[in-house]
Amino acid sequence: MRRFAVLVALTALGPGAALSDPDPSDWQAVLEEARGQVVYWHAWGGAAATNDFIRWAGDEVAARHGVRVEHVKLADTADAVSRVLAEKTAGKDTGGAVDLIWINGPNFRAMKEAGLLFGPWAEDLPNWRYVDLDGKPAVTADFTVPTEGLESPWAMAQVVFYHDTARLPDPPRSMAALLDWAAANPGRFTYPQLPDFLGTTFLKQALYGMIEDPSVLQRPADQADYAAVTAPLWAFLDDLTPHLWRQGRAYPSSGPRQLQLMADGEIDLAISFSPGEASAAIANGQLPDTVRTLVLEGGTIGNASFVAIPYNANAKAGAMVLADFLLSPEAQARAQDPDVLGYGTVLAMDKLSPEDRARFEALELGIATLSPEELGPALPEPHPSWMRLIEADWGKRFGLAE
Repeated sequence: MRRFAVLVALTALGPGAALSDPDPSDWQAVLEEARGQVVYWHAWGGAAATNDFIRWAGDEVAARHGVRVEHVKLADTADAVSRVLAEKTAGKDTGGAVDLIWINGPNFRAMKEAGLLFGPWAEDLPNWRYVDLDGKPAVTADFTVPTEGLESPWAMAQVVFYHDTARLPDPPRSMAALLDWAAANPGRFTYPQLPDFLGTTFLKQALYGMIEDPSVLQRPADQADYAAVTAPLWAFLDDLTPHLWRQGRAYPSSGPRQLQLMADGEIDLAISFSPGEASAAIANGQLPDTVRTLVLEGGTIGNASFVAIPYNANAKAGAMVLADFLLSPEAQARAQDPDVLGYGTVLAMDKLSPEDRARFEALELGIATLSPEELGPALPEPHPSWMRLIEADWGKRFGLAE
């Protein structure tokens, strides 16, 4: 409910002011202004691998450009949005505490509509020329909302499920099959507690598998019969919940906690938004090497992760330098390495030099990582309004804590 309150408050605000902003088209001036700045990057801090990557990126931009990066670890992106909202309400239009936010979906939409984002700037970054605009439309349309240069992509994700073949050699590949399997194997499946993004994603993925016209999800929920569209989802969850881990009376708090349940042998099947997560977990000893991944029949949801700069950020130039580094072939290849993060790249291989392509070609994607062909096409994210309503309704029906 806190996230919902933040988004409602944001939409009531008018556009924010921009004073003495750096010009992203004059990159040399941006580099000069950035030197010596401290960038407070507000980003999810729930996984050691992610934190390690952010630390590495900060070390690199410090060494190359004299920009210091401080990772402000978030449990929920709405925490950073709330901070910017509070500053806006207080009239603090310069010198804000948040310089860069790892963001997408509803939070981006709300901040964009309220004029709380600096820009446009992303398409002026030097490394933007490498972005795969044709093959990855999600890099310019965030949950159906045009980005318009107000955020820069840095990672691609697609829903997969991972399972331990030693315990589950033939996993279900549809939501109907999942329900049948869960009923026959009670307690062996769960999903993260909403509003954790992965839990919400499971519900959206389930909804995709239950409606005749998925295109309705690309429009705002108030332009559809929300109750009728989501009725099959709630019926499915009513049937599934008693067969979940702990009979649906508790849920893991996050994706990492869900992964730990798999590692401890408490569940046999789990959802992930990173095709390389299982391989990365195998590589660092969190999961056994018998774990593999799969996608559902009909496809799975995919999206991009972005970084955005608040309208009142104190270190806009430094934030742009960091965002540009995240788009570099070096950083993108490191993020795709399953020993690091296992994220998908936002870059187009045919736009890279032979030397930079070689960075990606040299990667071993990992024993449990599906090839792009095996992943198949990604389903587009629903309009953010569906996410808000589904989270609220789930909370009323099933809202429990671990």
